[in-house]
Amino acid sequence: MSKIFASVLVILALSVNISYAQDKDLPTQIKEIAATSKGIVGVSILDIESRDTLNYNGNSRLVMHSVMKFPIAMTVLNLVDKGKYKLDQKLKVDKKFMLPNTHSPMRDKYPDGAELPLSDILGYMVSQSDNDACDFLLNKIGGPKVVEDYIQSLGIKGIMVNTSEGEMAKAWEVQYTNWCKPVEVVHLLDIFYQGNALSKPSNDFLYKVMTETSTGPNRIKGLLPKDAVVAHKTGTSPTNDAGLSPATNDVGIITLPNGKHLAVAILVCNSTADEATREGVIAKIAKAAWDVYGH
Repeated sequence: MSKIFASVLVILALSVNISYAQDKDLPTQIKEIAATSKGIVGVSILDIESRDTLNYNGNSRLVMHSVMKFPIAMTVLNLVDKGKYKLDQKLKVDKKFMLPNTHSPMRDKYPDGAELPLSDILGYMVSQSDNDACDFLLNKIGGPKVVEDYIQSLGIKGIMVNTSEGEMAKAWEVQYTNWCKPVEVVHLLDIFYQGNALSKPSNDFLYKVMTETSTGPNRIKGLLPKDAVVAHKTGTSPTNDAGLSPATNDVGIITLPNGKHLAVAILVCNSTADEATREGVIAKIAKAAWDVYGH
């Protein structure tokens, strides 16, 4: 009887733990996780297959930073589809574009400039969030207005690319001119994933370089299984002397264990929490979404 009783206790204990983990719905979990951010958290989630949506501050205008490199990449690839450029076309990146004091693996490798295939420059910009590669491509295609015109032609009204990485670095307030609404980022991710904007080769290329993103490993991917496939783009602001971080972001497409896909945008804006906390907010929200939608 004692063995049976002990087994019953183990079963009951397991039942309590499982029910405790599942007794809060996803919106409640997100609200509680966001409360630790010491800032504004904006979340938008779309189950691409079922079309189920969830938003938390989804229509807030939040600082974007390098998340802007996703719509910039789409704009460049649209020009590839139109025949203006080719992915294997070599472009001369002059030394003047290799700016110091900014994140640029491309500059670190080619400090005096180089001729590089467009595919490599896009890879630097997206996978490694290279600021010099971003500003080179922005200049090449005609500036931020070209990006704005393109994404607005897709029906996206809540993403604003007004300036370059270099301009943002010159004055603190400039970063606030590049903003997005999480719901609109997810809308753009959905358009991209569905193949409704770019050709299949361009779509496949961008999806590949997004899955190769090396920045932000502790954000969306932080608490997911190591083999989880996530095509994503991060965005990170500097932190000022008062400890304020305008942007700690990650957006992308998660492939779930059940074969479905989530388009997610998780942005932590104007936070005074430390980096581990800010990234932890993103990781915990992504994991909660994984657990709810992945069954």
